[in-house]
Amino acid sequence: MKIGVFDSGAGGLSVVKSLLADNLFDEIIYYGDTARVPYGPKDQNTIIRYSLEALEFFNNFEIDLLITACNTVSAYALPEMNAQSSYPVVGVIEPGVLALENSDLAKNDNILIMATRATITSRRYELALEKLGHTNITSLQTGLFVPLVEEGIFEGKLLDATMEHYFSAIEQPKAIILGCTHFPLIGEKLKSYFKDEPILIHSGEAIVEYLERRYDLEVKEEEASLKIFASDNVAGLRKIADDWL
Repeated sequence: MKIGVFDSGAGGLSVVKSLLADNLFDEIIYYGDTARVPYGPKDQNTIIRYSLEALEFFNNFEIDLLITACNTVSAYALPEMNAQSSYPVVGVIEPGVLALENSDLAKNDNILIMATRATITSRRYELALEKLGHTNITSLQTGLFVPLVEEGIFEGKLLDATMEHYFSAIEQPKAIILGCTHFPLIGEKLKSYFKDEPILIHSGEAIVEYLERRYDLEVKEEEASLKIFASDNVAGLRKIADDWL
């Protein structure tokens, strides 16, 4: 089984890492739209257009399934992508919400959603959580983390200052939804900032669990092969893949 993974940049490699660890597929084709990252500040029509252009790229590989690792794409472009695709296109928002619901959180525990502007504006996470009865939700636009991760800055003064900028005035969360695939790459730093207390909901882990259940997948005997493509600076993306994977 051949699967595609699409992200606006390098962040979707956090999903690839989980896919490789569980070894459910024979081949993984990764495409990062590094020429136009980040998607988070862009308008809905632009996000949809970029996503459909990425779909055209994957049509060259005869994949069986496509994961839109980008939360922004998952929030805005899934219906259009599925309408123009001959294979299923799966987003990461629904799996993330289901993963949180499978935890032991109480309905009034504080949940922090950190994501890009577009994902927060869509209220996809917030509405899904409210529908499940959660009453204490904080939604926070944290888009500055995206270029830091793209630059390979996973620790240090810049990252610390950005965390202080975003989090200094918020209530200590019981769970954090990492609503952008770039954010798991700074997951350990996030946990440390919040004194290792919150549960982190990670798109990669959530999507693997979701796919296992939905498609009845089995572990492969041989490791999956991985091919990495990008719209710009492929060498840079592959360097991040080497470091992270």
